[in-house]
Order: sequence, then C-alpha cells, then structure tokens
Amino acid sequence: MLSIRLSRGGRVHRPVYTIVAADSRNSATGKFLEKLGQYEPQNDKENTLIDVKAERITYWISKGAQLSDTVKSLLKHNKVAL
Repeated sequence: MLSIRLSRGGRVHRPVYTIVAADSRNSATGKFLEKLGQYEPQNDKENTLIDVKAERITYWISKGAQLSDTVKSLLKHNKVAL
C-alpha cells in the first residue's frame, strides 16, 4: 500500500522532515518513490511547509496512496488545497 508520510532528516536538535510517497512496508528512513515537499518545524516563519507539490500529492492519492495523519493535519493547517 502506498502512503504519503514524513521522513526525518537534518541534524541534531534541528530536524527537517521530507514529505515523501513511499510503500508503507519500507522503513521511515528507507526507500521512497518521490519527494513531495519539506516541513521545518523550527522555522521562524509562519509557513513551515516548503516546496509542496500539491498536484503530485493529488496524483498519488488518485493512485491509491493514503495520507498519514500528520501530513494531513500539516496540509490542512497550512491551507494547501488538494
């Protein structure tokens, strides 16, 4: 099953999460199909999502991908229309 979820990166005490489309059987830091955007939780700006590809997220949802609860709430909070 496909899922759209967060993958952690960055450095110690300064995480950067990448929104990825991946097979749900792969590990959270493992293989993924496509990068769909980034989330910086410690960014001082109001909009913490960077380079979100809304049309590609819609494409993956049409192919059967499920949004994780965290990604769904992030997109809703930042008013990204799907």
